Amino acid sequence: MAGLVMLEMLPRAWFLYLFPLFLLFLHYYCFTVNGKTGKGQQRESRLPPFPPALPIIGHLHLVGSRPHASLRDLAARHGRDGLMLLRLGAVPTLVVSSPRAAEAVLRTHDHIFASRPRSMVPDIILYGSSDVAPYGEHWRQAKKLLTNHVLSVKKVESLRTVAMEQVSMVMAKINEAAAVGGVMDMSKLLKSFTCDIACRIVSGEYFLKEGRSKLFQELTSETSHLLGGFNMEKFYPTLARVGVGLLKRNISAKAERVKNRWDDLLDKVIDDHDSKDKSMFDYNCGNFIDILLSIQMEYGLTREHMKALLIDVFFGSIETMSNTLEFTLAEIMRSPRLIGKLQDEVRSIIPKGQELVSEADINKMAYLRAVIKESLRLHPVAPLLAPHLAMADCNIDGYMVPAKTHVLINVWALGRDSSCWEDAEEFIPERFIEEGSDMGVNFKGNDFQLLPFGAGRRMCPGINLGIATVELMLANLMHHFDWELPLGVERKDINMTEVFGLTVCRMEKLLLVPKSCM
Repeated sequence: MAGLVMLEMLPRAWFLYLFPLFLLFLHYYCFTVNGKTGKGQQRESRLPPFPPALPIIGHLHLVGSRPHASLRDLAARHGRDGLMLLRLGAVPTLVVSSPRAAEAVLRTHDHIFASRPRSMVPDIILYGSSDVAPYGEHWRQAKKLLTNHVLSVKKVESLRTVAMEQVSMVMAKINEAAAVGGVMDMSKLLKSFTCDIACRIVSGEYFLKEGRSKLFQELTSETSHLLGGFNMEKFYPTLARVGVGLLKRNISAKAERVKNRWDDLLDKVIDDHDSKDKSMFDYNCGNFIDILLSIQMEYGLTREHMKALLIDVFFGSIETMSNTLEFTLAEIMRSPRLIGKLQDEVRSIIPKGQELVSEADINKMAYLRAVIKESLRLHPVAPLLAPHLAMADCNIDGYMVPAKTHVLINVWALGRDSSCWEDAEEFIPERFIEEGSDMGVNFKGNDFQLLPFGAGRRMCPGINLGIATVELMLANLMHHFDWELPLGVERKDINMTEVFGLTVCRMEKLLLVPKSCM
């Protein structure tokens, strides 16, 4: 979603080919002719307020390379009550930018906005959206499967040994660099860690075969770029539905290539598990694939259902966990006070001689949890969440949101709303502890000013696994090592600039020098 900057990157021949078709759709998709923005006039029409639009492209030209920031600024100028209606190409899109409006969408009218818009690329890669995209009975069964079997609190607890083993391997790798005073690429290290732990959780020891962990990481990255990139079909879906040849072939060919690679990898992994002796299976200790195979008949799961769910799990874990860890580590490295306070807490709780911080220890670390919460407030990995879809007309605060409108919840804007947060742009973990102003606020979907994982029916089901992993790794990084910046780099030089895609990551690699303190 990068407006005309991205449009200019498309071959000129495409415009010559598609322009006549755009004109045919113009009458149906422009909801303003002269760009009037009078709030009273829009209240009478019952649509949420909107800025002036251009023919054909609507408001795409107003959305920059950081859409979450562009949309917050647009909403401040043109929105009201946290609501603003845009037309992104041919797609009507409601932008939600206040806790009150978010609560209306995600709680009060959750049953209306519980679906996801379908799109060609995810339909291809996720086997016709056979994961958890469209709302309905299949979605209800898939969510039940995930929450009761794959991502339940009990299941996450049973994975502690796996997590501890992976953390131990990372500590050993950092120790090697510390012994020679080496510089660590923490961005690469954290991505590798989260990929390895996701692979072990999903497929157990089988992830070690034939370099599968590396292949999983490559495919996850490729799919993320494809899903998060600019596709005209996202903004002009009718063109794809009527089969505009060049457009459809170009998009589908890329998606099919990625899907075929996922097929080859996941079929091999599932076949490996399916050929095992079933009498040896322990449900409580089983990995995700074994669990899916054990309940395949109960839930009527096809091979395509399983592969789509596994791809979802990889996306919901690898980039979310690694990017959260990196943003958090970068923020505390900018302040000697913060990292000192965090290390003091961790080291005061861990008994002398204990090698690794355990999850039981983390339960006593209020400041560590506040640091992670503050990082998620300022740097939600999915700043606009996944889009919702209105399944029927809905009245919100006197405004009519038409059926089939896409809905973006700007959780990045919610976390920086100065009417909700003191010193909203500052990294202050203390706000969540020690009688801080936001001590009782959490990210479990009940406090609508802090929604990094969403809320309601569509809240991220992997929240328990993700947070537990981030806490465990950060605590051990603080327990084992002191951290310095490379020679010539000052704390003020740490660049927090984001790159927007399917998820948000830091623009620059995080390079640090570990010093062992064990």
